[in-house]
Amino acid sequence: MNGENKELTISEAQNQVDQWIKTVGVRYFNELTNMTILMEEVGELARLMSRTYGEQSFKESDKGKELGDEMADILWVLICLANQTGVDLTAAFYKNLEKKNIRDATRHKENKKLK
Repeated sequence: MNGENKELTISEAQNQVDQWIKTVGVRYFNELTNMTILMEEVGELARLMSRTYGEQSFKESDKGKELGDEMADILWVLICLANQTGVDLTAAFYKNLEKKNIRDATRHKENKKLK
């Protein structure tokens, strides 16, 4: 599963997470537990972002943390939730992109705050 510098589709990622859970992880945590873990991981990313790009200073416990690793933790748990609730993230992504293209076709171009 070492995929450094290898492109990976969302579907492949969903399959790899599922295989890992079934062989190494034993089983999925229940959906509510994974939702809570997702919020915890988002909090860890927020903490690192506030120290890297915001005004908070680093603490000893923040050292060695990497943005990419924190983002990957979020992606992992999100994929777990998708797998256990039957969501095809590729299809969901394209459907969401289509919605945004229709809803926001001119919205951002007309936003004076973005110019």
